[in-house]
Amino acid sequence: MCSICGCGEHETLEHADHHHDHATLHAHAAGLPITRMVQIEQDIMAKNQRYADANRRFFASQNLFVVNLVSSPGSGKTSLLVKTVEALKAEMPVAVIEGDQQTGLDAARIHATGVPAWQINTGKGCHLDAHAVGHAMEHLPEIQNGVLFIENVGNLVCPAGFDLGEAHKVVVLSTTEGEDKPLKYPDMFHAADLMILNKSDLLPYVDFSVTKAEAYAQQVHPGITSLTLSARSGDGLEAWYGWLRSGVARVATRR
Repeated sequence: MCSICGCGEHETLEHADHHHDHATLHAHAAGLPITRMVQIEQDIMAKNQRYADANRRFFASQNLFVVNLVSSPGSGKTSLLVKTVEALKAEMPVAVIEGDQQTGLDAARIHATGVPAWQINTGKGCHLDAHAVGHAMEHLPEIQNGVLFIENVGNLVCPAGFDLGEAHKVVVLSTTEGEDKPLKYPDMFHAADLMILNKSDLLPYVDFSVTKAEAYAQQVHPGITSLTLSARSGDGLEAWYGWLRSGVARVATRR
């Protein structure tokens, strides 16, 4: 059994059994008194934070720069991640944790690059949690002095409030989604330290204003960094890689 939570060894991360508490809260909220709902929510968040803090201590001990990638479904974050790990794997250790409700397709794409990856399937769960991420590390080869990417479930709501132990949340917004997403989903953009505007190669063909998107993001999170790029064409990727290299270097200097 897990020495921390008591989960059975037979439970696998693919089944993501530990996301059921959050799903149950949503499913049965109508039948619970508001005070009980609030208490359950607080208990879930406090428990997650304990696991996140433990993850963060472990990541620090391994000198890992950890990035939590969040977005809507279809933003292109997996394609961006594939390009990124291919570019960085020769210069630093890299590993990936993939989160999806079903299938191992994204982890398979990462594996095809030669980079280790572990897939978490959340079932009906709408986000990854720190407990599942901690267990995922048990299934990855030990890496130090590099970068760990956590690709969260495609969702601009639930992942915003769940710390996984990462150094930064990075929100990916594609030009096909509309520049008003930061205003519609302020919690996510407030939680993120970097906004990536992906699919810049489509700007001539879509009604999307980079200027407005950046202004809206600044409105909900003053000081947020923004990068515009295309995972497909490669435009702007070097700035993203530079941001990652700087993060890895900062972690190294803290030892």
